[in-house]
Amino acid sequence: MKLYVISDTHGKIDKALNVYRKLNSVDLIVHLGDVRRDAQRIAEYTGTRVISVAGNNDGLYSKDDFEILETEYGDILLTHGHKQNVKHGLQNLLYRTCEMDCKAVLFGHTHVPVFTESNGIYLLNPGSLTFPFDGTQGSYAIVNTSKGEFNASIVYYQGIF
Repeated sequence: MKLYVISDTHGKIDKALNVYRKLNSVDLIVHLGDVRRDAQRIAEYTGTRVISVAGNNDGLYSKDDFEILETEYGDILLTHGHKQNVKHGLQNLLYRTCEMDCKAVLFGHTHVPVFTESNGIYLLNPGSLTFPFDGTQGSYAIVNTSKGEFNASIVYYQGIF
């Protein structure tokens, strides 16, 4: 399964749509919050299935602001990350992923891309295409899953168009 993963679009989807047009094909777009309405708009424009979670700017503060994505690799936790305080470290997020019996987690909130592995669990933040906090023009992620494999890469917007 090929995933196009984005986060923190904050009402501006132009770059996300530009990237989508350049991709060969994706099975699913994953939007990790802030602003969830953007996920609906992206689905309308692309005709591709989009799964999304609410972020701290979406006005929803339920304890269950997450989704579980079932893949051939295994279950993947989707969350914005604000409730796990990801701006102050990934330990709470790792614990939550283990509690949910997931093999990977996709999250946002920090506007800074991260791809790491801890105790056999992959943690991936695509950063933000709209308001990157890492001095770039923005980033997103491509994830490919198959039985027994989780392959991901952070892709930077700068220089690709």
